[in-house]
Amino acid sequence: MKVSVVVCTRDRHDTIGQAIESIAQCDYPDFDIHIMDQSTTDGTRKIIEEIAPKYADRCPILYHHLDKAGLSRSYNAGLRVSTGEVIAFTDDDVIVPSDWVALTAKAFQDDANVALLYGQVCVPKSLEESVKEGIIVPALTFTEREKIRQGKPFKVFGMGANMAIRRSLLKEVEGFDEALGGGGPLRSAQDYDFAYRTYLTGKTILLEPDVWVDHYGTRTQDQWPLTLKNYGIGDGAFYAKHIRCGDTQAMWLFLKIYLRSKARVFKRLLKTGTWEPDIYGEFLPVGFQEAAKFDVDKRVRLYRETEEAKMTVTQASVITGASAERKA
Repeated sequence: MKVSVVVCTRDRHDTIGQAIESIAQCDYPDFDIHIMDQSTTDGTRKIIEEIAPKYADRCPILYHHLDKAGLSRSYNAGLRVSTGEVIAFTDDDVIVPSDWVALTAKAFQDDANVALLYGQVCVPKSLEESVKEGIIVPALTFTEREKIRQGKPFKVFGMGANMAIRRSLLKEVEGFDEALGGGGPLRSAQDYDFAYRTYLTGKTILLEPDVWVDHYGTRTQDQWPLTLKNYGIGDGAFYAKHIRCGDTQAMWLFLKIYLRSKARVFKRLLKTGTWEPDIYGEFLPVGFQEAAKFDVDKRVRLYRETEEAKMTVTQASVITGASAERKA
């Protein structure tokens, strides 16, 4: 089973090299790596040109430059240029273990109905002290293997920093929604949206703890509120689209997380006596409002441009999910 690894990047010259080298060192007989670069300089290209010859005997490392930013746009481009039966995605600030590709492939080989996989995204040991001092590292850890499929409630779960897709799924799910995701007008939630559309096909989403990566992306306390704002806008837009398609499950999922955000505010009020808005929850309705400017293709459940709303770049940085229902 050939695996194509897709790494989307933009101006991460300090981490992209170690990320690609860790992937290239994986022990698996048939895989290649595609770097989808949206950088504003040629720094990443030069790094890849230095690395690729070192690993030519192990795996092809292929560089692609994209003129327009946007995480979903980059994901879709990676799907088009790669040829693997499985497409594994990780980030430009991640280091993977040597068995990452092999264990990803094994998960798909063991169950033909698995169409989408999410693994763990861990805080590296070298950053544990920084986390104690207040640095935020978006992560998602779990210990139990779980399969999400129709007949069971949908769970909003997973991070694009450790995600893999069976290529045959793309016959039923038409790629990532380019209005959603980092760099897109609706900011985030591209991975949740893709997972939900996968769930609607009846295919299985596997949460596999044995497939893990270390995440070196950090946020300061000052940066985190903006991240939560983007999560709120993206998640609100994600739910809004499916609600507009008449999806009652999406409506209940939205109401649940919105009410939970309000409950957090009242819990803090009772505990501390101060009113502190929940940033994520405050921006869920904003996502609804912004999403209303777009049309929805209800056949494939993708946003479409209108005169009022275009797929323009509003935020160039890649935004990755933090955890189930953005609890980080």
